[in-house]
Amino acid sequence: MSSDKKKFERLPTAVVPVNYKIRLQPDLVKLTFEGSEEIKLQIKEAVSEIKMNANDIEVQDAMYRCASGEVKAKVKYYKEEEEVGFEFPSELAPGEGFLSMKFTGELNDKMRGFYRSEYKVGEEKRYAAVTQFEATDARRAFPCWDEPAIKATFDVTLVVPKDRVALSNMPVVSEKDASSTLKELTYDTTPIMSTYLLAFVVGEYDYVEATDEDGVLVRVYTPTGKKEQGRFALDVAVKTLPFYNKYFGIAYPLPKCDLIAIADFSAGAMENWGLITYRETALLVDPEQTSARIKQWVALVVGHELAHQWFGNLVTMEWWTHLWLNEGFASWIEYLCVDYCFPEYDVWTQFVNNDLGRALEMDALDNSHPIEVEVGHPSEIDEIFDAISYSKGSSVIRMLHDFLGDEDFKKGMHLYLTRHQYKNTFTEDLWAALEEASGKPVGKMMKTWTLQMGFPVLKVSQEQNGDSRQLKVSQTKFTADGSTPTKEFCWMVPISVCSKATPTTATNLGLLEDASATFNVPSAPEDSWVKVNAGSVGVYRVMYPSEMLDALVPAVKDLSLPPKDRLGLQSDLFALSRAGLTSAVDVLKVALAFENEQDYTVWSNLASNMATIRHILQYSDCLAAFNKFTCQMFGTIAASVGWDVQKGEDTLMPMLREVVLGVLGGCGDKGTVSEANRRFEAHCDGSSKLPADLRSCVYRTVLANGGEETFKKILKLYDEADMQEEKVRISRSMGAVRDAELIKRVLDFSLSDKVRSQDTVFVIGGTTGTALGRDLAWKFFQDNFETLNKRYEGGFLLSRLVQSTTEGFATEEKAKEVEAFFKANPVSAAERTVQQSIENIRLNARWLQRELPAVTEFLKAFN
Repeated sequence: MSSDKKKFERLPTAVVPVNYKIRLQPDLVKLTFEGSEEIKLQIKEAVSEIKMNANDIEVQDAMYRCASGEVKAKVKYYKEEEEVGFEFPSELAPGEGFLSMKFTGELNDKMRGFYRSEYKVGEEKRYAAVTQFEATDARRAFPCWDEPAIKATFDVTLVVPKDRVALSNMPVVSEKDASSTLKELTYDTTPIMSTYLLAFVVGEYDYVEATDEDGVLVRVYTPTGKKEQGRFALDVAVKTLPFYNKYFGIAYPLPKCDLIAIADFSAGAMENWGLITYRETALLVDPEQTSARIKQWVALVVGHELAHQWFGNLVTMEWWTHLWLNEGFASWIEYLCVDYCFPEYDVWTQFVNNDLGRALEMDALDNSHPIEVEVGHPSEIDEIFDAISYSKGSSVIRMLHDFLGDEDFKKGMHLYLTRHQYKNTFTEDLWAALEEASGKPVGKMMKTWTLQMGFPVLKVSQEQNGDSRQLKVSQTKFTADGSTPTKEFCWMVPISVCSKATPTTATNLGLLEDASATFNVPSAPEDSWVKVNAGSVGVYRVMYPSEMLDALVPAVKDLSLPPKDRLGLQSDLFALSRAGLTSAVDVLKVALAFENEQDYTVWSNLASNMATIRHILQYSDCLAAFNKFTCQMFGTIAASVGWDVQKGEDTLMPMLREVVLGVLGGCGDKGTVSEANRRFEAHCDGSSKLPADLRSCVYRTVLANGGEETFKKILKLYDEADMQEEKVRISRSMGAVRDAELIKRVLDFSLSDKVRSQDTVFVIGGTTGTALGRDLAWKFFQDNFETLNKRYEGGFLLSRLVQSTTEGFATEEKAKEVEAFFKANPVSAAERTVQQSIENIRLNARWLQRELPAVTEFLKAFN
C-alpha cells in the first residue's frame, strides 16, 4: 500500500447540530433539486466560521439567528475536503442558534447521494429520485455534519408531483397541496441518528403490507404492477423483526419499516432506518422466474438489513475504522435469523463456504488488512467494504458466539445495545459488554483477531495415550505463498475437535494462547479419526500429518464426517496446495474421496476449487485432461440429481443441480451439452420453459459450446425479459461465449444503454472465465478506463471490476503489465484491490510452475 494518503481531518466539534429541518423539491424532468434547511445548533465555544460537509451543492442565502439577533453568512467552499464554510463578520457566542440556507443540486447518475434512477412506463423513460448516503454522500443532498458520530434528529419535507409516491424514514404527519401539480409531504421527526441513514425516495411504486406480531407496519414497495413479487420479502421481514426484538431484548424503535426495490442501485441493499433500499434482484421474488439460490439470497439480505436497524442504526460505530462492527455482525446474524425462519436451507454449512472461505482466501494475502483499519479521507472508506469487514468480521463473531455460548452472547448483546442506544461506540465497547456477561477474556482474545492482519495455520501432531489422544498444536501465520512470516504473530485460538465416537458433537479443548500447546482428546482410541476445528467454526486452517489425514479419508467417503467438516477439510487442503505446503496431486486424490458426496454446499465448494485450478491450467497443455477428470468426478452426482425436479426433493436440490450441471457444461461434457441445447431450443420456441434453477447453467453451457445463432437467441431472450433477475442472469451468462468477436460484442453490450450501470461490472466479469476472454476483458478495461473510472468514481464496483479483469492471469509478464497500468492510472479507492490482484497473478504463476509437471503426469495416468 502506498503511504501517500490524502491529508484528512474530521470536522471541528465546536459547533454541533441538534436538529435538521430539511425541505427538498426534486425536479424529475430537469433532474435537479432545490432545497432549504434550518439547522438547530449548539455552539460550544465561540467561532467565526461554521464548517460542515457539502459536495456538488450550491448554497445561497445563509443566515444565522439566535436570541441576540441574526447575521448573514459568507459562503466559502473547500472542494478538496468536501466541506463548506459559513463565515461571520464577528464571533458567534456559545449557546443555541439556528443556521438556515437555501441550496441547489443535481440528481446525479452516480448511484450516490441524491440521484436519479431510470425506469420505463411502456416505452416512456421516466426517473425516480432516490438516495444512497453511506458512507459519505448525505453531503451531496444537503449541507450537513456527515460523520457517523455527529447524530441529530431530522424533520423532512418533500415537495413532489401529486402522482408520485414519496417516502422517507418516518411516516407522513401532514400533506397539503403545494401547487396544482405538486404536493408537500411532511414526515415525523426521526430519532437521534447519523446522516448516512437518512433516506428519501420519490417515484412510482406499488406495495404489499402486513403488521408484525409487535404491531409494526411493514411494507414492501415494488415497481408498479409487480407488488406480488414483494410477498416473499414481506413474509421474511414480518418473521424477522420479532425474532430480533426477542434476541436483542429491545423493541424495534420506529413505527414503520419500509423495504423498497430501486432500479439503479450500486450495493445489494442499504439499511436506512425505517426505509431500507434494495436492488430489485435482492428483494423481488417471482414463483416462476426466481431461482432457489436467489430466493435464499433475498432472505439473507432482508435479514442482514433488518439486523442493522438495531446494530448500526440504534447503536452506531464512532468512525469508519469500526465499520466491521456493523457489517461483520449483520453478516453473521443474517444466518442466525434465516436459519430460524428456514431451517431447511442449512445456511450455516453455506456460511463456511460463502463467508469463512472468502475471508480466509483474501486474508492469506500479503495485501490484506486487519479487520480494524484506520481510515480518514472518504476515498479510503469504500475500499474497506470488502470480504475482511463482512466475511472475516462475521466469521470471528461466529467463533466468539460459539466460544461464549448463545445465552451469554445474547446477554452481552442486550447489555451493549441498551447501554449505548442512540449513541456511538468503538469495538472495545462490544467486547466489554460481552466480557461482563460471560466472565471470559473477550477483549484480550478478540484484539488478536481484529488488530492483526491474517489468521493462523495450526500444525497438528498426535500421540496415542491409552484410549485418549494427545494433540500437539502449534500456530504460525498462514501465508498465501507458503512463506515464513517476517514477524511474530500469535492469536488466542479456541480449539475444538470432533472424532469418530462423536462426529456431530464438538469437544472444546481450550484456548491456544502461545506458539504451541498440547491438548488431550478423551475417548479417541487408536482406530478413531480426530478432526481439529469441529464444525469449521474456527478462523484458521489446519495442516495434518499424513496418518491423521489418511484416517479422515474413509470418513469423507462414508459421509460420517459431517458436511461442515468435509467442506472445511477439502477447503484447507486446496489452500495448502495453493501455498505450496502440500502437493496439488495429493489434493486431487483426496477430492476423489468425495464420490459419494450428496451435500449441495460441499459440491459448491469443490466446484469453485476445481474452477480455480482449471483457470490456471488454461495456460497449459493439460486443460482437456483436467476437464475429463472433473467430468468423471462430478459424473456420479450428476446422474443422481438428473435434470428434472424429483417429487419430494429437498430445498437445496435445485441449487445442487445447478452447480453440478454447470460444472459439466463448462467442461464440455458431451451428454450435458447436448441436453442443454435440446432444452434451450424448447425454451426459446416456447414448447417447454426452463425452470428458473436451470437457466443459468443452460445459458452458459449453450453459449460456451455455440456460436452466432445461439448468441442471437440469448439477446432476444434478454430483450423480452420482464424481470430484472432474468436480465441479470442472461447478461452474466453471455461472457461464456468462446469466439473472440462474440466476446467483444458482449463487452460492448456491457456499456450499452440496455445494461444498468450496476450490472455492467458483472457482464464484463462474465467474460473472464477463459484465457481469451480474460485478455479481451483486460484490454477492454484499459481502453474504456476513463469512462469506467468516471462512472464508478471510487465506489466498490470499481474494485470488483479491477479484480475480475486482472486476478486470473498466471504469468509474471502480466503481473508487471497490470502493475504498470495502475501506476500510470492510479485508482485510490481500488489501490488495495490492485495489489491483491497482482499478488494473485504471481501466486497463479508459481503454482503453475511448481505443480504442472506432477499434475500432468497424474492426469495422464488417471485418464
